This record gives sequence, structure tokens and C-alpha cells, in this order.
Amino acid sequence: MTDEPVRVLVADDQALIREGIASLLGIEPGIEVVGTAADGRAAVELALATTPDVVLMDVRMPVLDGLRAAELLRERLPACRVLMLTTFDDEEYVVRALRAGTGGYLLKDLPPKDLARAVRLARAGVDQHDSAVLRRVVTALDRGATPARRIDLTDREQAVLRLIARGATNREIAARLFVSEGTVKNHVSNILARLGLRDRTQAAIYARDRGLL
Repeated sequence: MTDEPVRVLVADDQALIREGIASLLGIEPGIEVVGTAADGRAAVELALATTPDVVLMDVRMPVLDGLRAAELLRERLPACRVLMLTTFDDEEYVVRALRAGTGGYLLKDLPPKDLARAVRLARAGVDQHDSAVLRRVVTALDRGATPARRIDLTDREQAVLRLIARGATNREIAARLFVSEGTVKNHVSNILARLGLRDRTQAAIYARDRGLL
């Protein structure tokens, strides 16, 4: 693990919140705030100039909204992780954020220490989502699930994918299928590679969209 501080950019159109978050993170050990932005376009431009490890991005902002800004950053600065930080728990926003490849969707009532931890985990590649919001999205996806369609996975890989979509860990999947955790990790890697998905969250959405549960 690197000893370099996590370099963070904060994007929020409300100055009090923007500067407050920046100040809170700025006093956390191992975190360096490299800048703040008041709209999505400014966030993208500043991120390209400063190459932060993590961008904390509000959803609704003027000029360019946070979700579109996140999409642009994924294209232009793929090494940067974007965490959506907002007051809006709208299902549509959450699904769009997941599809945009963001590293998480968190609400602003998060305690400061938890926000700092989220920033550190984001750089480490760990996706994080507000649990209550994610449960709502999963329920919505269940309601709108479409009939199963043929996918290019083996029966065992489809079984692993179903368990991923139900929130099972690698250890739980291994116990359920009577295989080693290493075998499960290989299956997960193959699933993501074959389907062109980035992480387990996208795999879960893929499975639910196709009625595999």
C-alpha cells in the first residue's frame, strides 16, 4: 500500500458544504485536498489539471451535472475514482451513477470519520454505497426484471453470478458451491471479463436486469 496521501477534489455547488467537506478532510491524516469546484465542468477541468485520486462529486450542479461529469472523468482520467456525495437518494440517480462506473453513492449525512474512511477505501478500489439507497435500487430492479436471456457463461459461472447479485461474499459462495475461495475468485474474474463489467456491483445489476435471480 502506498504511503502517499490520498489526493481529493471536492465538487459541490453549495459553498458552505463544499468548503466544510474540504476542511474536514483536510485535517484527516493521510488525506490532501487538492482543490474544490462549484460545478461539474469546473470539476472535470480541475481534475484533469490536478489528477486527484478521488473526486467527491455532488449529483445536482449547474453547468454540468455530477453524473455527466463522472462519465467524462471515467473516459479522460480512468485512474481517478469518483464518489457521488449527495442529499438525493433517487433511484434513477443511483442507477445512473452505477452505470457511469462511479466508485460509490453516499449521502451527506455520513459522519466525518466515515467519509474520510470512504475516501481512503475509494483509492484502494473498494466500491461503497449507502446501504438503504442500494436496497431501494435492488427492489426497483427486481420489480422491473426482464425474462432471462442467454449469456455467454458456464452453468457454474451463472450460479456464481446469481450469488453475487444476492450479496454473497466469496467465502459464502465457496461454501454454497463446495469449492475453494480461489476458485470463486477465478470465476468472478472470468465473469467480469466475459461480460465487460468493472466490478461486483455492475455484475449484480447485470444479473438483475436479465432476470437471473
